[in-house]
Amino acid sequence: MKGVELVKKAIRLEEVEQIPWVPFVGVHAAKLIGISAEEYLKSEKHIVAGVSRAIDKYQPDGIPVVFDLQVEAEVLGCKLNWLKDYPPAVVSHPLLEDISIDDLNVPAGSEGRIPLIMNAARRIRKEHPDLALYGLFTGPFTLALHLMGTDVFMRMLEDPDHILKLMEFTKKVSIMMAKEYINAGCDVIAMVDPMTSQIDPVSFETFVFPAASEIFEHIRKSGALGSFFVCGNAQQNIGVMCRCKPDNISIDENIPLDFVRDVALSNGISYGGNIKLTVSLLLGSRETAMRDALECMDTGGKRGFILAPGCDLAMDTPPDNLKAISRLVRDEALQSELRASKAPVHDVEKLDLANHWDESRVVVDIVTLDSSSCAPCYYMVNAVARATAGIEDRVVYKEYKIKETQGVQMMATLGVKKIPTIVMDGNVEFNSKTPSVSEIRTRISEYLEKKIQE
Repeated sequence: MKGVELVKKAIRLEEVEQIPWVPFVGVHAAKLIGISAEEYLKSEKHIVAGVSRAIDKYQPDGIPVVFDLQVEAEVLGCKLNWLKDYPPAVVSHPLLEDISIDDLNVPAGSEGRIPLIMNAARRIRKEHPDLALYGLFTGPFTLALHLMGTDVFMRMLEDPDHILKLMEFTKKVSIMMAKEYINAGCDVIAMVDPMTSQIDPVSFETFVFPAASEIFEHIRKSGALGSFFVCGNAQQNIGVMCRCKPDNISIDENIPLDFVRDVALSNGISYGGNIKLTVSLLLGSRETAMRDALECMDTGGKRGFILAPGCDLAMDTPPDNLKAISRLVRDEALQSELRASKAPVHDVEKLDLANHWDESRVVVDIVTLDSSSCAPCYYMVNAVARATAGIEDRVVYKEYKIKETQGVQMMATLGVKKIPTIVMDGNVEFNSKTPSVSEIRTRISEYLEKKIQE
């Protein structure tokens, strides 16, 4: 069966003979053709070449055109910091400057990097008609954070009407992007809104639900399939995400796959995920990657499930790990062999933190996927940086990325279960939720007071 048919069948909750495999290849494709992420994301030719190389290597059933959550922000005036190994990072927020929501205009499909991405989509569609092509755009809440920064969280409480107005605007931008991808021939239109993992269900219901519901309604009426991508610990919002009526939900390792399976299927929605990006795909062996994928496959089953990484692949993900998964999904004998054999034990070596603490300063450790490429991680690190500005003599902070071995070790040593997380003097304080600057400062003051008393 063609990959596009297999993916559509799974999304429509029909029984499949083989679980569809959709690696979320973003700038990893740049690595495959030997160029930087910046060169790749600025070139129609390179995107087509990179995606085609990934298709040849990994034999997927579906694949995204690009995975870049800064495209719309860039067009709307956000400044980007371009990186060699990651998608660009948003480093300015127009609505914190001398620009108001009324000054913003919904961009046209001819602006910024949008046309080169859509041209690449058309070429990939023509060259690979048998694959399910995913068109990914930035969700309205994450785009709101790009435009306003973490002040969004405080304004949600102090001036909700202002944020609703902003969400009305970002919704229109999302619908524009969805139309462009549909016109370019994409089969699955995915709204990627990772910052929704940072809010509670009531806030989601108030600020995200109206916009998301209308976006998915537009996609559905256009004859395409809609997917809601989220990363981070969004477990509390899975139910209301389903009520937005996407055709599919895709999650990462922060949320148990069996939980999402039960909630999604009870709502008549397919789901996908959640192979571990770092410990399995980036840092693991082929066997580690296959065992993780097999566990996902056994949990997901052959109705309504799409096997995928938890988010876009790290640029340096070893191709052999992905090729091993590609083989696994098509080889039932290999699946049976892995199930029958005992998995080797891989204990994470914990760090010695004896010299890590400071008697006079609060030590703030931020465990992230990587703030250069993960929106919730970036905004959490940014909030800590703003909260500690001017008090560097009383507090020290450092980011630990679990894309690196030391980050995985620090996560285990501190007992962190979800990412991103803020730890202060060894205590988990903000678990997978981005606090306001004032909340961070208040908590730091409490720790400083303890040090004085001691």
